[in-house]
Amino acid sequence: MIEQVAIAFEHKDYQTAAKLLKQLLLESPEHPWVQYYLGRLHEVSEKRQDAEKVYRQLLRDTRNNRIVTLARQGLRRLQEMELEERQRAISQATAQENNTEPGVLVLEPLSNELKTEASRKFAQIMQLDPYTARLLLPSRGWRLYRTGQVGELKFYGKQLQQAGIPCFWATIAQIQQIQVYQVKHFQESTSQATVVCRNEKNQLGSLTFDWSEVTARVVGLLPIFEEVVDRDVRGKLERKTQTQDYAQFCDFHLPGRRCILRFDDNGYEFQQGLEIIPQASQNTIRINWNSLSSWIDQQLPQVKIWSDFTSFADTILDQTEMLGNIKSHIHLFRREQTNWDSAFHLYSGLVFIKDAD
Repeated sequence: MIEQVAIAFEHKDYQTAAKLLKQLLLESPEHPWVQYYLGRLHEVSEKRQDAEKVYRQLLRDTRNNRIVTLARQGLRRLQEMELEERQRAISQATAQENNTEPGVLVLEPLSNELKTEASRKFAQIMQLDPYTARLLLPSRGWRLYRTGQVGELKFYGKQLQQAGIPCFWATIAQIQQIQVYQVKHFQESTSQATVVCRNEKNQLGSLTFDWSEVTARVVGLLPIFEEVVDRDVRGKLERKTQTQDYAQFCDFHLPGRRCILRFDDNGYEFQQGLEIIPQASQNTIRINWNSLSSWIDQQLPQVKIWSDFTSFADTILDQTEMLGNIKSHIHLFRREQTNWDSAFHLYSGLVFIKDAD
């Protein structure tokens, strides 16, 4: 009867093949050829998961070389069909208006208890091996996973979300649309606060806001690099670039105004405006900054502080082309270009967009 099943498949008479297989499954359900043709029936019926399960079971259990070869061919066909469908869906997604804009896909942290199942699904969606997939899923903080056309990122992102893997996507244009004001000092503060600040054209002005408008604070350290002379292992003098210090940054997010107020310890005028820090002129910048931060804590006790910038930066600093398209709005004196400044603005901008959703 197996020969009759084979002939039915050869003639694409799947109805006859199904009837014959139904009888064979009652008589010899474990027979390798019966199982193989069952897999083929699932395949032509577009029950791909069932077909894959049968083929993989045959690869594990049978020693018949012909069946092993046919099962491998079956798995290859399933993979090719899935790849074709995926490429077709991506083409459709990127064909829509604005979906060709450059963007980023960010993975959000998962608890270790959920990682085993999530990494299996992640591997399947992104076509990775499970070990690599598990390493890529973050346990704390965000990980920038992929850059590219936002239509494609959205396609993958929706699949990941449906599989219970938290993620989000954004375009570079969304980041660039956020206005940034460089705060020089606080002028006054009651239920409302007024800051003296510079806009993107470096024009000096003031901005008054309610403390309740601030929905998030983003803090981070940006390295200050200096060229130093050192000796190598042979005692020969050599020039090296080393991190000599860190600049402290703090962003206030005001989504109602689509803007960020940006503070930094080198740009803030501690001796001007509202007296927040007694004897500011006699303190170090670090002491003044810590005092300012403590004062801000008192004004914004309920506002979430985002402080995982450094771990996020580690996942994106090599993305030079993408970061090169992001205006950092950071005015540190740099002898050489660095990706750290754009990375901080990207991190803060992504928090801004994510909170606004």
